[in-house]
Amino acid sequence: MTVVIATQLRPDRLAFLAAMHASLCRQSVPWEAVVALDGADPARLPGALAADPRVRILALPRPVGAACARNFALTEVRTEYLNWADDDDEFTDWAMALRLHTLEETGVGWCAGYSQDLHPDGATTLWRPPTPPGRHEAGDVWRYWKDPADTIPLGPTTILARTDLVRAAPMGGLVQGEDYCTLAVTCLAPGIVLPVPVYRYRKHAGQMTAQDSYDQLEARARVFAHRFGVSLRAASSPLREAASAARS
Repeated sequence: MTVVIATQLRPDRLAFLAAMHASLCRQSVPWEAVVALDGADPARLPGALAADPRVRILALPRPVGAACARNFALTEVRTEYLNWADDDDEFTDWAMALRLHTLEETGVGWCAGYSQDLHPDGATTLWRPPTPPGRHEAGDVWRYWKDPADTIPLGPTTILARTDLVRAAPMGGLVQGEDYCTLAVTCLAPGIVLPVPVYRYRKHAGQMTAQDSYDQLEARARVFAHRFGVSLRAASSPLREAASAARS
């Protein structure tokens, strides 16, 4: 599997990026990472990442924004499964093995879990998504996101999915909320939600969501992503029905 990370290598995030890498090193299954440097100088990359042969660097010649950087990195993925991640977060130790085992055992297209907010003092707070645990058929997750202003149905970075499906539902062309669009991967294949935390969102002053300008575009980003998922679900429904009829 591959973890895709975009980063500008900001000084206040370098230690967080090193912690993300350390969390990957604690995984019990093989992994790769593609780190897209969003116009950043590769010389600023933490030494542990630069020395790790499992980490491949995509150095973009100028800043393009998180959505574009992540999509460029997506073209470099060469494994069957993919997981998006942010440069200031981390995975739980069992995140990859649990979800990979589920994908291989069941044949579904994606597997997600719960997340935790990681506070500056090291404490964590569990976040349970609106989508309940268990198996969900393609498109069903969207029933738990009825309105753009509602809580999103799953944490985008808790999803490990088949790479071919992610390529069909990548990051949205947005300056924020681009990862909401990746939830549309759940419209393309059945998947499973595990009732265990697989990802930790680091809470800190440098988060985009903590900035004064965040609320200026949040509503528009949500509307765009929500309509994208609704449209994809509607467009793919006849194809799923035809395939089901052909199998019966």
